[in-house]
Amino acid sequence: MRVALRSLLFLLCASAWAETRFTVATYNVENYHLRAFGNRQPKAAESRAKVVAHLAAIKPDVVAFQEMGEVAALRELQGALKQAGVDLPHLEHVTGWDTNIFVGVLSRFPVASRNHHTNDSFLLNGRRFYASRGVAEVELKVSDTYRFTLLTTHLKSKRQVAEADEAELREQEAILLRGHVDALLARNPQANVLVCGDFNDTKDARSTRAVIGRGALGLVDTRPAERNGDNLPAEKPSWDPRNVTWTHFYGKEDSYSRLDYILLSKPMAKEWRKEGSYVFTAPNWGLASDHRPVVCEFIAEDR
Repeated sequence: MRVALRSLLFLLCASAWAETRFTVATYNVENYHLRAFGNRQPKAAESRAKVVAHLAAIKPDVVAFQEMGEVAALRELQGALKQAGVDLPHLEHVTGWDTNIFVGVLSRFPVASRNHHTNDSFLLNGRRFYASRGVAEVELKVSDTYRFTLLTTHLKSKRQVAEADEAELREQEAILLRGHVDALLARNPQANVLVCGDFNDTKDARSTRAVIGRGALGLVDTRPAERNGDNLPAEKPSWDPRNVTWTHFYGKEDSYSRLDYILLSKPMAKEWRKEGSYVFTAPNWGLASDHRPVVCEFIAEDR
C-alpha cells in the first residue's frame, strides 16, 4: 500500500512539474505618461487604473509594452501591479530615436541576458533613416531547465510623414527586426524565441510578412482570439477561421484591425498552449488603450 501510494504521489508530482505553465502578454498602452512628454499629454489616472485592472485579470508572468512613457511611468505601473497582486520585479525600459514613446518589459522571471537594439538604421531612396523605437531583446530564465528570448517592437505607424512612404519605412524596420531574429536562430536553430508587439499592419502586409519570414526559420503566428465561444472551422483551408482577433480600434475610420502579434520560433511553438491563449476582453476596454492585450500560454519544458 505504501509503495503504491508513493508511486501515485510521484506520478502526480511529475505531472505537475511537466505542466508548469507561464503566460506572456503584449500590450500597447497608448501613451502611458505620468506628465506631459514631448507633444504627448499625461495618461489620465482612470486610464492608468484600467490598464492595471486588465493586467491584474490576466495575471501574466511577462508583459511586453509599447507606447510606454518614461522609465518612471513603467516603474509606477510596476508598483501598481504589485499592489494588485501581480509582482513582476524585473524591468527593462528601452529607448530609441523616438524620444516620446518607448518599449518595455516587466517579468516575473529574471533576465539571464539582454541585447537591446536602440540605434538601428537603414537606407531608403538614398537617405539614411533610424528605426523610430528600440527593440527590447531579453533572455528570460523561467526555470533551471527552460529559457526563452523575447523581442518586442513597435513598428512605424500608418501616419503619413513627409520624409518617405510610411509603408516602406515600416517594412525596412521590419527587415531590421527580422535580422535580429535571424542572428539568434543562426547561433542556435533550436532557440526558443518569441517576437511580439505592435506591428502597425495586417498579416498580409509586406512588413508583417518580413518579420514572420519563411521556411524552416519562419515564425509561427499564434493568432489568439476572443474567448467568446466561436469554434467554427475556416471557410477555406488556406484562410483563417472567423473568430474575433482584432486588437486595435481606429475611431477616425471606425475600423478594427489585428495589429498586435505574438510570433514564435518553431521550437518554442511546441510549448505553446493554443487553448490558453486569447485576446483579452472587458467592458470599457478602450478606457485603458486603443489596443487590447494579446496573451499566450506556454509549458515550461523543451519539447
